[in-house]
Amino acid sequence: MARALYIHWPFCLKKCPYCDFNSHVRAGVDHDLWRASLLADLRHEAALTTSQGSSGEPLESIFFGGGTPSLMPPALVADLLAEAERLWGFAPGIEITLEANPSSVEAANFAALASAGVNRVSLGVQSLDDDALRFLGRLHDTGEALAALAVAQQHFARVSFDLIYARPGHTPEAWGAELARALSFGTGHLSLYQLTIEPGTRFATLAREKSLIPLDDDEAADLFTLTREMTAAAGLPAYEISNHAKPGERSRHNLAYWRYQDYIGIGPGAHGRRNGAATVRHKKPENWLDAIARTGHGIAEQRPLGRAEQASEAMLMGLRLTEGIDLAATAARFHLTPPDLCDPSALAFHAAGGLVWQHGPRIGVTEAGMGVLDALLGELVPAALVSA
Repeated sequence: MARALYIHWPFCLKKCPYCDFNSHVRAGVDHDLWRASLLADLRHEAALTTSQGSSGEPLESIFFGGGTPSLMPPALVADLLAEAERLWGFAPGIEITLEANPSSVEAANFAALASAGVNRVSLGVQSLDDDALRFLGRLHDTGEALAALAVAQQHFARVSFDLIYARPGHTPEAWGAELARALSFGTGHLSLYQLTIEPGTRFATLAREKSLIPLDDDEAADLFTLTREMTAAAGLPAYEISNHAKPGERSRHNLAYWRYQDYIGIGPGAHGRRNGAATVRHKKPENWLDAIARTGHGIAEQRPLGRAEQASEAMLMGLRLTEGIDLAATAARFHLTPPDLCDPSALAFHAAGGLVWQHGPRIGVTEAGMGVLDALLGELVPAALVSA
């Protein structure tokens, strides 16, 4: 049963050179059309979950992602939340997160967004250094970001913000000072991402032309270790490879993904997992709108997932978490055996090497192993399961 809802708003004022998300710049947006279309997509999913024997359990989390959802009119956010509550109901203490850029224009909407029902905001600060912000193509400077952060902390019960580190030439001294400043603001959650050069981005072109030289892998690994040491010492230990939180401040919505629970995804390019099927919406905003007009929903692809494919996804997602995964329960969930999910010899080898832990049926990646997570996953999760 899907108890998490993701709503994608695909528009940005500018495309950042590192970004490979489904974001688009448009001269104008017809908010009335988008309101009607997003509501139609919501209702389609609600009708499907009811027809497929949903237990009618209420939503526990809603996440407005993008793009830049803080560009949405607060009245539109309120309408979508009211309809979601009518269709599914809200669990007590539901987490409702909205991603926001830390501009003064968007911060001016924070009070109205809080009144609409948003109770958690995730700010795309990305850096506390003005030169780095220019390099990253951001439209705000540090002063504007900190002003927006202060406004957010006034209006929302829970606040997180993102930073990007391991930038070209980034030193431990510079990152340590920047991270210490970030930790001083007292937010309950931080998302700290190493800069990656994604295919199809402006940075990928610059890297290919040798005008952008990514940080060396060993230097990036040193910054990763420093990040985890500093956040742990400050009371925001990592709970996922890039996410850090005080007790009780973990993103419940993202935990639904990483714990491989069902979730609904609506809006352009949104993915979902529903009753053993994967759904993908049309990616381009105009194509998504056309599909809504023709069919009443934005689904471009819907396909059933085999047990092995679901189990593989559950393993690859769950092992990102410091809490790890219950191997026996996951195997039973997908009618497989623990050796089907995790190679016993690889598990024993890496446990002996201190990269993996095992406590009863539960396994996970140690602090030392998180720095080489991708390589570990390739050895722990059998290739036959991944390719299923």
